[in-house]
Amino acid sequence: MLLEGMYLPLTTPFSADGRLSLRKLEDNVSRYSKTPAAGLVMLSRFGQPSLLSDVETREAMLAAAEAASAEKVLLCGVARDSVLGALELIEYAGKTGYDAVLVPVPSILRKDSLAEGARKGFFRAVADRAALPVILDSGTSEDDEIPVEMAAELAEHPRIIGMVEASESPERIKRIREATAAVRREVAVTMVFAAVTGRMMKKSQPAAGMLLSPEDLAGGGTAVSIAPPEVATMLKTRTKSVGFQLLCGRTAAVLDALQAGATGAMPGLAASAPQACYEVLAAWKDGDPALAAEKQERLRRVAQRVEEELGVAGIKFGCDLNGYFGGRPRLPMLPLTGAERDEVQALMAGIRN
Repeated sequence: MLLEGMYLPLTTPFSADGRLSLRKLEDNVSRYSKTPAAGLVMLSRFGQPSLLSDVETREAMLAAAEAASAEKVLLCGVARDSVLGALELIEYAGKTGYDAVLVPVPSILRKDSLAEGARKGFFRAVADRAALPVILDSGTSEDDEIPVEMAAELAEHPRIIGMVEASESPERIKRIREATAAVRREVAVTMVFAAVTGRMMKKSQPAAGMLLSPEDLAGGGTAVSIAPPEVATMLKTRTKSVGFQLLCGRTAAVLDALQAGATGAMPGLAASAPQACYEVLAAWKDGDPALAAEKQERLRRVAQRVEEELGVAGIKFGCDLNGYFGGRPRLPMLPLTGAERDEVQALMAGIRN
């Protein structure tokens, strides 16, 4: 699976009484599918996955997959502490149309300084039996950050294709790139070198004709085969050689990460302002570092306050400002105060879609 461009981490919509709102989720995904994002990410840390029941988790995964356009790469976070629990959720993700999964450090292993071997074992055990390619999800603190040496070892596993890096340090990106330089894989891409998703492949497969029996025919007769109403267009693909792919998981650090060798980004603020976040990557890809730096600087102060300090509540209110449904975070997380809402509105005045 190719991991290039911008991956938009979805928030999870809740109604006023705190219930999961699948209709709002579907509406958001449908609108996000029209943005220039390369992919959509369900149940990342911005989606409050730990606050969903198992039933809600699967309902949300299915709703998002059915609403997303086939051309968008679909990633799903798998926040499960047990190997068995992670594998069961990955299997469901595969059945519902996802292309790869994000696997973070299990919460029970985050604060144990002696658990490095257990963390490594967890990732390997999941990847060995995972129904989908695995992307390591390195967190923002020492408790859930994946060490460079561990990332380099895990990158050799054939089912571990990349990592989301949420730290502020471009040096970590450089070190990981250097440590994984020998890793090379072939991935399927379109004729214009865009990612090929499983849903695109399924869509390109011709449907079987339908056989009608003599009893179904008025007045009798012989059985006939009726062609499907639409003829599928076979998808033309080619291959591309890629290394261990790195996505920047912090909005304020996107440009630094790209300069250090990241292949793309998963900025939290993209849920609130997808176009503004995409413009950083577009300018960089077009070979205009000055414009990319200008676009990045426009986001920096907003991201520091909205994404890093106010967190999910800030991002959700930013969604409301730009025409997506954000709503309140689910308790025990609290919504923004009136003063904080005014502050976010002022900060985002220049990046409204």
